[in-house]
Amino acid sequence: MKTLLTACLFSLALALTSFAQSPPPAPPQTSPPGAPAPAVSPGALANPVAPPQLPTAATSPAGPAVPASPGLATSPTATVTATLSASPGEAPTKPSGLGSNFLIDNFRKGGPIMWPILIVSIVGLTVVIERIFWWGGRWFRRDPKRIEKVFTAIESGDLAEASRLSRGSRDPVLRMMWNGLNHQHASLQGALQVAAGIEIKRAGRFLVVMDTLVTLAPLLGLLGTITGLIRSFSFLGNEELAVQAVTGGIAEALIATACGLGIAIFALIPFNFFTSRVSNLEFELQTAATNLEVMLGAQSAAREMEIGAPQASGKGASI
Repeated sequence: MKTLLTACLFSLALALTSFAQSPPPAPPQTSPPGAPAPAVSPGALANPVAPPQLPTAATSPAGPAVPASPGLATSPTATVTATLSASPGEAPTKPSGLGSNFLIDNFRKGGPIMWPILIVSIVGLTVVIERIFWWGGRWFRRDPKRIEKVFTAIESGDLAEASRLSRGSRDPVLRMMWNGLNHQHASLQGALQVAAGIEIKRAGRFLVVMDTLVTLAPLLGLLGTITGLIRSFSFLGNEELAVQAVTGGIAEALIATACGLGIAIFALIPFNFFTSRVSNLEFELQTAATNLEVMLGAQSAAREMEIGAPQASGKGASI
């Protein structure tokens, strides 16, 4: 179980690290809608040094030369500039929203208090996963039919059959009953209490850790808030860096507070659920122990009455 939990935690950490450090996708370079694509003639690609051919004026042998239209006359410098210059819409845009290093950036902006918060979150996640596996295994280990068979055997007076049925079971109730049946001659009630205490302790393992995390995480977030505000107010005297420093300190305070509250909320719900499961198990153990004591006490009283009846009849005959 511990090896499985360790492997799960390492896999989760590697997945988060790879997601946080993955390079952002290259933004596609698109031209603005309405802008024509720059056309390059084959001659210009073959001989870039040669100047472009200018349209000549139309001449006739009979008349004067007609000048070319002003719109058709282009200079080599303007042509090269128009070809090589990029339109404003083709500038690479900065990725918005959740970037590739969103987690790492916010972790750094949270300040040094984020390291204890990270440790608390890892511990809380480990405890929750371990308790989920344990209670899931107990659900499959339950055997109410065998418990009914054990009570039936005790009621019929076959204690050996009841001990055999409860031996080797993984159900906490059956384990407690087996311990009580094997030590009933010494102290039945003491044996049942010891076995029930062991089962309750197994079920409530790490609940103290979760209770501590629920209380500790908001306090760490509050500490991050105070340190961030202290950092903000320490730069108020410097006019050049006042705005940037104050905003950085406020961001640190808010990030630490949000992380602390998030961890507390995440740990509070499983903590209450596991606490209720422990209470239900304790009630089941108390009910089974009380039924076992009542049945064994009734059988002991019946045997004493059977043993005492012949003695009383013998005394009456002698008198």
